[in-house]
Amino acid sequence: MTDLTSMTIAEAKAGLANKSFTSLELTDAHLAAMEAARSLNAFVLETPDQARAMARAIDARIAKGEGGPLAGIPLGIKDLFATKGVRTTACSKILGNFVPPYESTVTSQLWRDGAVMLGKLNNDEFAMGSSNETSCFGPVVNPWRREGSNTTLVPGGSSGGSASAVAALLCMGATATDTGGSIRQPAAFTATVGVKPTYGRCSRWGIVAFASSLDQAGPMARTVRDSAILMRSMAGHDPKDTTSVDIGVPDYEAAIGKSVKGMKIGIPREYRLDGMPTEIEKLWSEGAAWLKAAGADLVEVSLPHTKYALPAYYIVAPAEASSNLARYDGVRYGLRVPGRSIGELYENTRAEGFGDEVRRRVMIGTYVLSAGYYDAYYLRAQKVRTLIKKDFEDCFAKGISAILTPATPSAAFGVGEKGGADPVEMYLNDIFTVTVNMAGLPGIAVPAGKDAQGLPLGLQLIGRPFDEETLFSLGEVVEQAAGRFTPQRWW
Repeated sequence: MTDLTSMTIAEAKAGLANKSFTSLELTDAHLAAMEAARSLNAFVLETPDQARAMARAIDARIAKGEGGPLAGIPLGIKDLFATKGVRTTACSKILGNFVPPYESTVTSQLWRDGAVMLGKLNNDEFAMGSSNETSCFGPVVNPWRREGSNTTLVPGGSSGGSASAVAALLCMGATATDTGGSIRQPAAFTATVGVKPTYGRCSRWGIVAFASSLDQAGPMARTVRDSAILMRSMAGHDPKDTTSVDIGVPDYEAAIGKSVKGMKIGIPREYRLDGMPTEIEKLWSEGAAWLKAAGADLVEVSLPHTKYALPAYYIVAPAEASSNLARYDGVRYGLRVPGRSIGELYENTRAEGFGDEVRRRVMIGTYVLSAGYYDAYYLRAQKVRTLIKKDFEDCFAKGISAILTPATPSAAFGVGEKGGADPVEMYLNDIFTVTVNMAGLPGIAVPAGKDAQGLPLGLQLIGRPFDEETLFSLGEVVEQAAGRFTPQRWW
């Protein structure tokens, strides 16, 4: 049955349509793979009984010719998405054993289209982290290893469980969220494809909030085509989310293989950082050459406010987090640690329920929103955000179709290697990704090569608002040129 887990979503859809195997067989194969890979800690909750029940129901629908676009495809769900009747914790102690009585819009659309839920995937606590080491369930392990080394590597964050599970063939695709790079960075670290859609393209309703003006749900999969298939089901207008945009959802899969001839691809000079590893520089040049060979035109562009993006992001995101996380008070749901007064109950619950990184960001956020510092920090960061957005608008106004950049400043690093003494060291991992969230634009990370130690590296393409189709077309060019990478099984 193991060969069933190595198929792409597109291949599995064809196999199910041809009745080569059933959804139940496909689901069982993935459940067995999950059981054998528990050392990766990718899943925080497995739902085998529910998965098999869903698979049987889908098989019955397929037999009647009623299967949807994802009929029978087993997926993993990031533990930030509310799943009705299934524990949802955001990988934080403060949510305890919270079982939502409702389903997030994104997951309800996946079930509507026939997908099967295998379980809930690990992530950084409240999505705050770049390595999946802040989860209350412990760190996720990257299925990739450096050549000749047994060092345990991080899969990136916050969607580390999604990235690790997809790369290790434990699920055919996964939901993820991206606030500052939480889809694209782990995708680059694990040789998977991650898409951060335009802000407002996918509903945020039923997703545990981190920073409401930055959060966006998106797919992680093994190929560009698979991510396009998932994205079509995940996207769409939702009246329950006031930031959801009411525009039609195109057939993203149809964009795969479309000619990119004549497209102008921007190469931003500000992304050439001092001390950038030569292998990242080389990868970037190779990616540009592949797009040029496919008929695209390369144009150097300027995004002058890029250097302010990271500091501005780490003011805006914690500010919104401190506001969003105020609801976790031990009164209505989740963890409750008693105190002698209501104030003490709040303090005790939050002290025990929130991890170090969440506490750090809540305190930063509360500080920059305080009366004495609001103008100096938060207001100024919002002005910088407007300038970052204008940089991109100016580029696109000159006929640029998409912008090509590295996805990360390095390959995956070891568990415990970064951020211990200096949290900023960890924050710097987001240097190439946060601008996209600050401007609300779509971005895709595609595997593009390996470093000297055999670890995967990714390239990022940034698109115009609501023009994910162009990203899928360009991403497929990179994928075809680079080939696909899978980790050697050791777990």
